[in-house]
Amino acid sequence: MAENIVERDLTAIAGAIAGREISAEAAVSEFKKRIETLNPQINAYITVNDHCVEQAREIDVRLKKGENVGCLAGVPIAIKDMFCTKGLRTTAASKMLHNFVPTYSATVVKRLEEQGAIVMGKTNQDEFAMGSSNETSYFGNCKNPWNFEYVPGGSSGGSAAAVSARMAAGAIGTDTGGSIRQPANFCSLVGVKPTYGRVSRYGIVSFASSLDQAGPMTRTVRDAAIILEVISGRDELDSTSAPNDVPKWSERLSSDVRGMKIGMPKEYFQNGLDENVSKTVKRAADLLREKGAELIEISLPLTKFAVPIYYLVSACEASSNLSRYDGVRYGYRADFSKQAAADLDEFYCRNRGEGFGREVKRRIVLGAYALSSGYYDAYYKKACQVRRLLRQDFTDAFKKCDVILSPASPTPAFKIGERIDNPLAMYLNDIYTTSANLAGLPGMSVPGGFSKDNLPIGVQLLAAQFEEQKMFNVALAIEENLNLTKEVPRGLQ
Repeated sequence: MAENIVERDLTAIAGAIAGREISAEAAVSEFKKRIETLNPQINAYITVNDHCVEQAREIDVRLKKGENVGCLAGVPIAIKDMFCTKGLRTTAASKMLHNFVPTYSATVVKRLEEQGAIVMGKTNQDEFAMGSSNETSYFGNCKNPWNFEYVPGGSSGGSAAAVSARMAAGAIGTDTGGSIRQPANFCSLVGVKPTYGRVSRYGIVSFASSLDQAGPMTRTVRDAAIILEVISGRDELDSTSAPNDVPKWSERLSSDVRGMKIGMPKEYFQNGLDENVSKTVKRAADLLREKGAELIEISLPLTKFAVPIYYLVSACEASSNLSRYDGVRYGYRADFSKQAAADLDEFYCRNRGEGFGREVKRRIVLGAYALSSGYYDAYYKKACQVRRLLRQDFTDAFKKCDVILSPASPTPAFKIGERIDNPLAMYLNDIYTTSANLAGLPGMSVPGGFSKDNLPIGVQLLAAQFEEQKMFNVALAIEENLNLTKEVPRGLQ
């Protein structure tokens, strides 16, 4: 049965291995073959784990002994290259870390491996997670499996492409302003950004510490719920991780939405929204209403400020976090063998100038400027004040509704090269996703349909803090009724 294992979802693969229908070694071998065949075309992986089959073989030995290996025993998982993985290169898709091999693993990775998951490799992304298209990677852009001329989304584009192209059963991404939800939207996947603090950030290369969150990218809602159960929970190594108990979301899944109130933000359906996207979201809304949910128009008046607030706050935090990469303590060091640095300033400038890409340097400069004397109050402090008001908008909205339904991005996937030289157009692509990070809310994208050009379109769901179950249940209702989980990119069938 190994020949069709890549077509099964994560839950089915885990069940087949646990039930001894197939071996973990056979399953992992099939996915590795798929990677060897497709990755040269798609560029979803930066580094492939050469020991994955050997590790799967060890899982089989333990299963034969009757050991409790875990709920993900033998399941092939892809990890975004922002997560430290012991003995496996971690680059953040940057020249600055192009040869960095960590001596420890991130908490998320450790928790997956403790449940028997097999790390297939590290996936491509925008450099230091800064981008919305996966085009800023030092290792070349990743392609969308549904159409190689289009971006897979960013920054977790490699994770999305790996799962969509059946090169992994599930993947882990990070979401700072939509970097899980937007690529999931572009690649017809379920992508979940949990409540801030729900998942430990220990061992994740930092971009913007008050915004970053790790989460799953999978083919089904149930798969996403299972992975989130594994990686969530308090971590003593991360003081920002929440002490809340981790619910069994997968066991409590229900597609019964009768009586639920679904909020529709009027600001999210105005000018600039692609017709295909608008129709897809309204189709999902009509479906939920037919199933007994009540649609309610809500207002999030500070939506227009979400993008500028996000890019100020994130750039300021990035400029602080990335200051450690100086070529002395961390990161790339320029070749000074032929020409020595004249002074310390030149030493740092060459290391950072050569080690960082253009988009990363743009955000460092923006953040450093906003934090500088004379500008801190006008920019960073003011952004934080408006951020607090934005959070209150959502608090007020969730007094009226259980879940918010909206677009995940204004358009379907765009062509490679179309926006890379227009930062403003690229940044505006995040208009519907950044608010959840600023407010610390859980959000997810679930497949909703396809455009006229057969490009995937997802819909976004948001819930109040630590209310992931409501979000999962509404997503399941959409998934079961649209039945898109079996769709495969046509060129890869």
